[in-house]
Amino acid sequence: MEIVSTAWVNFITPFSFPLWNKTIPVLATATPEAENAPLVLAGVLLSLVVIYLASKIGGELSNNIGLPPVLGELVGGVVVGVSALHLLVFPESGADSSSSVIMSFLQSTGGLSPDAAVDVFQTQSEVVSVLAELGVIILLFEIGLESNFRELMDVGIQALLVAVVGVAVPFAAGTAGLMILFGIPAVPAIFAGAALTATSIGITSKVLSELGRLNSKEGQIILGAAVIDDVIGIIVLAVVASLAKTGKVDVSNVFYLIISASAFLIGAILLGKVFNKSFVIIAEKLKTRGSLVIPAFIFAFIMAYLAAAIHLEAILGAFAAGLVLDETDKRKELERQVCPIADMFVPIFFVTVGAKTDLGVLNPAVPSNREGLIIAIFLIVVAIVGKVVTGLAVFGQPQINRLAIGVGMIPRGEVGLVFAGVGSASGALSEATEAAIIMMVILTTFLAPPLLRFVFQEAPAVPVKESD
Repeated sequence: MEIVSTAWVNFITPFSFPLWNKTIPVLATATPEAENAPLVLAGVLLSLVVIYLASKIGGELSNNIGLPPVLGELVGGVVVGVSALHLLVFPESGADSSSSVIMSFLQSTGGLSPDAAVDVFQTQSEVVSVLAELGVIILLFEIGLESNFRELMDVGIQALLVAVVGVAVPFAAGTAGLMILFGIPAVPAIFAGAALTATSIGITSKVLSELGRLNSKEGQIILGAAVIDDVIGIIVLAVVASLAKTGKVDVSNVFYLIISASAFLIGAILLGKVFNKSFVIIAEKLKTRGSLVIPAFIFAFIMAYLAAAIHLEAILGAFAAGLVLDETDKRKELERQVCPIADMFVPIFFVTVGAKTDLGVLNPAVPSNREGLIIAIFLIVVAIVGKVVTGLAVFGQPQINRLAIGVGMIPRGEVGLVFAGVGSASGALSEATEAAIIMMVILTTFLAPPLLRFVFQEAPAVPVKESD
């Protein structure tokens, strides 16, 4: 049997298939790199162990003190990453195989040589990064499923105005401030400004529910505006991420991206009117396991591909797919089945974002880091003030708690992390700017719950009338 296997290896090794101008050996075991394949797998598995431990420990601790678990996942990533323990490090963060604790462990226990560790570390990092990208696509698909488009249309002009102001003010102030005050180039400044536009609906809705204000007039406006913020934010993210790929700001290209992103999203929603019934029919005809969730992910990945094919972000396609399937009769069951898949992949994204963030660049003891710290303070101030002023956009409601509406829009949460993660992957952000965005996300998420409790105690909420 061994002779036959050896002969088969010798026969098929010379053959290869062309794929995107690369040559891929048919049988990997015949190549020197393939000898390290088990060690690459071991490195990926150990990385996932670290990621899941960091996400669960961080998430549980965060939940126990009344903060969203996603914030704990981010902080857990910071702890295990380049800022602290070096259990999960990546080449783009300036790390190499010698600084990776996992590579050192494999050298001690798995017979990995120092020379081979370089290639193993690179490949392992690429695999984990791909899994993280898949995680954010699944996250945006899940957010799309949870964003009820009909409710979004019913919240009225008040929520729309709050959302538009909440996007325009921090984006303009953040972008202009970074370019004028700090001399940051246009593309990274635009990316950082875009990260300020996000609002975390999950964090705000949880606090409002705990306070019993979810169904108040303020609560309805906050939640409606947060949902609209998500939609606008995804379009903004698609635009700035595409700008990052070209490295320059072309006005005609910006208009093209805005129009194409908006048309893509609107077209996907209109498609849903036709596709919904067909999707349900297909799902009901399938009898094997995954009859609902597998077709849903096929649709989501096709939409993600189409978005990428027209030079938008794949996550916009995934979000659009979620909005389309949100209108089907199978929505609740689909959400239930997508949830455990998201539980497996989404933490990889958040922990990886934290792990790649070097908070050491904000250490004020190092003179060269002080500018990054000042940028972080600037972004935090703009992030808070830019959302608080949204309450002023509400009109015709003399007794409404405008301050509560503005404060309710402050937390960035998981949406802000998506911006930071995409910006990091695109290479548009410097280490200092990326760390500053992460600090902004952390602080606004920490501040929002106690501030919301405080402002709602200061003034009574306006109840919702039946006619509203």
